Amino acid sequence: MKLFATIWALCVLRAIVVAEFSAQDCRELGFIKSQLLCSSCKSLSDYGLNEFKEHCLECCQKDSETNAGLHVYPKAVLEVCTCKFGAYPQIQAFIKSDRPAKFPNLTIKYVRGLDPLVKLMDEHGNVKETLSITKWNTDTVQEFFETRLAKVDESDFLKTNQV
Repeated sequence: MKLFATIWALCVLRAIVVAEFSAQDCRELGFIKSQLLCSSCKSLSDYGLNEFKEHCLECCQKDSETNAGLHVYPKAVLEVCTCKFGAYPQIQAFIKSDRPAKFPNLTIKYVRGLDPLVKLMDEHGNVKETLSITKWNTDTVQEFFETRLAKVDESDFLKTNQV
């Protein structure tokens, strides 16, 4: 009987250790499970953020799996209030830099009192995804737009006269 109890306890512990976090658990920890790549988690130690690495690895998706099914959108809107720049200096740094100019299909919209968020849209301007970016750093915002926004052809850019 003792042997059975020990084996059962070990099986339960193994299940707890191996289990992944749910999307809600990850969101509460500040991670977005559907967009978090394991390669990003591995770079946390480069920034002295080892305490987040274990949880990050439980919320991430393997890079090869995710990139294949990653949906790319033709347009995006980054909405933020300038009154929130003090609370989100990383978003201010992104907006005030030359980085947004690299994405002609990105629009920055100032909405009074709004925490920073990104709206991903289809070609007709219908919002398909809305994401909070309050915890993202400047590089993460840029990397996100590089992977999730459709590339604009230079000839298209000149024909449409987008700015």
